[in-house]
Amino acid sequence: MTDTNEDLKAQALARNAMQEALAEIRRVIVGQDAMLDRVLVSLLAGGHVLLEGVPGLAKTLTLRTLAAVLGGSFGRIQFTPDLVPSDLVGTRIWRPDSGSFETELGPVFHNFILADEINRAPAKVQSALLEVMQERQVTIAGATYPVPEPFIVMATQNPIESEGTYPLPEAQLDRFLMKIVVDYPSREEEAMIVARSLQEAVGVRECLSLADLERHALAVASVACDSQAIAYAVALTDATRHPAAHGMPDLEALIEFGSSPRGPIGLVQAGRALALLRGRAHASVREIRDLAPDVLRHRIVLSYDALSEGIGADDVLERIIATVPETAGEAASALVQ
Repeated sequence: MTDTNEDLKAQALARNAMQEALAEIRRVIVGQDAMLDRVLVSLLAGGHVLLEGVPGLAKTLTLRTLAAVLGGSFGRIQFTPDLVPSDLVGTRIWRPDSGSFETELGPVFHNFILADEINRAPAKVQSALLEVMQERQVTIAGATYPVPEPFIVMATQNPIESEGTYPLPEAQLDRFLMKIVVDYPSREEEAMIVARSLQEAVGVRECLSLADLERHALAVASVACDSQAIAYAVALTDATRHPAAHGMPDLEALIEFGSSPRGPIGLVQAGRALALLRGRAHASVREIRDLAPDVLRHRIVLSYDALSEGIGADDVLERIIATVPETAGEAASALVQ
């Protein structure tokens, strides 16, 4: 009972701290509540996040403001077509005065990395992030250098431009915990944005230290996730691979490849963080369902038929979420006891 009470206290402390950070961010960002909640979930779960939206929707401002309220180091990398991998991870430099090579580490050696317009750099630069995103380390000339902990990549990309852009490879997309689609603000929110633009820029204060963030991440780890929620996450993911087995044979021709096992793993991890923010001591099917589009949309590879018909990953996921019953995991829940 003592351990349970201590866990509940830690969860409440983490929730209050994240709400305080969110309030500080909202002093700068108007609206976009869903985006902000998902970004905080990714932060608590220790996962990388990709924001996709047209220019001017405060994607970069949101991530820059988030970094300002967090302790730890922050680095911004503006991705352009002329970047090379060493511009990110670092390289070895010849020092004539000492007659030897010296390793100079790149801008990825920060706690929080803002990869701005990540799809503007060529594939060889994007792939340079693969090792550091997955392994939290960089290899230069055969030597391995660990990046600071925690390490989170927060990337933005513009979906409407094709000239001078390079689509992210599926292997790298799979390393992002979430792909968050940012939409236009409402008319009321946009009026507030315009009004704020006439005022002096608001400064934000640091609300969380690295030690705080680590402690709150441990609180998320104490949030339970029942076997039915785990089985439901697996059922949703399996439906992206074998839709006919879930009563959706018409989707077979639209999906080239379904989600990898990182899909259900990410759903459960993010679901626990969302449950904590909602004041719940355990993650349920509700959290899994709410996060499914954000965690799975970038892990589905659509077929040419789907692309030619203008069908997107969100359309497929909407059908899957509406079809797979929330009780789908009941029969299989015994497997994860």
